[in-house]
Amino acid sequence: MSLVRPRFVTPLVALATWVALIPAAQAQATESAARRQSDMAAIARAHADSLVHPYTQADIDFMAGMIHHHAQAIVMAKWAPTHDASPAVRTLCERIINAQRDEIGTMQQWLADRRQPVPPADTLYHDMAMGDMPGMEHMTLMPGMLSPEQMRQLHDARGKEFDRLFLTFMIQHHQGAVSMVKKLFDSYGAGQDELVFKLASDINVDQTTEIARMQRMLFSVIVSADSL
Repeated sequence: MSLVRPRFVTPLVALATWVALIPAAQAQATESAARRQSDMAAIARAHADSLVHPYTQADIDFMAGMIHHHAQAIVMAKWAPTHDASPAVRTLCERIINAQRDEIGTMQQWLADRRQPVPPADTLYHDMAMGDMPGMEHMTLMPGMLSPEQMRQLHDARGKEFDRLFLTFMIQHHQGAVSMVKKLFDSYGAGQDELVFKLASDINVDQTTEIARMQRMLFSVIVSADSL
């Protein structure tokens, strides 16, 4: 009768295994520490900036509100390829999407660095998409934003009718954004934060320029439709 000797791990093998795991654990701990330090550094910079350039509730309201505002514009612009928009309108929509998506990221980061509530843009895109547009009926619309009825009207349009409605509604939308910038700068103490000032100024210039461009495009669409 042969005896089966029990297998066991020698202390040296156990030690070697434990030592082999140390680098991975250290790397993970280092990565987590670096992430925490990066977050803390961003918050510290925001606090330091706020001491030099104090921000107000009007700044917070502007940044949060403009995230909602931009989110709706992006939803509208994304419909261009599927709604038979003209090449000119599609090009305009691509510019709107690229510019306003980047600005949303900037505004979200500004709010997060100051530990303010951050509207999640992805959720906003979903809520403002068509269907029954859940939640939008009860949303407080920023100036110039389309009502649920206007969004449905735009969604149902195709071709030149989509171009006409898109340009009409986006002019309205941009004019609302410009009025939000004016309200910000008219608010006592607001717009002193360097990033808020630059972002608001850029929005004012870019959207005022696009309003003039869209007005010319809309005139061409109307003239073209009348000539048929």
